Amino acid sequence: MLSKSLTVVNPSGLHLRPAGVLSQTAMKFKSDIIIEYGEKRIVAKSVLNVMAAGIKCGAMINVICDGEDEEAAMKTMTEAIESGLGEM
Repeated sequence: MLSKSLTVVNPSGLHLRPAGVLSQTAMKFKSDIIIEYGEKRIVAKSVLNVMAAGIKCGAMINVICDGEDEEAAMKTMTEAIESGLGEM
């Protein structure tokens, strides 16, 4: 299991479009991918769960990848989040 803290850089947070990009990125992997935000644990493969979490710009999140391809999943998820999920 891998865990990494990241800052959301999207100017408008994780609304529909970036939440969709995040979820589609997570779905490419067999590993379980969880986002911790405050007290919430969000399944990253569910766009509705990601959107419902209300993650704003500048928020600190913890990404957890657990499974057979966790290293590749963590690398890809980190790059996607740090690059603004297509919005920067």
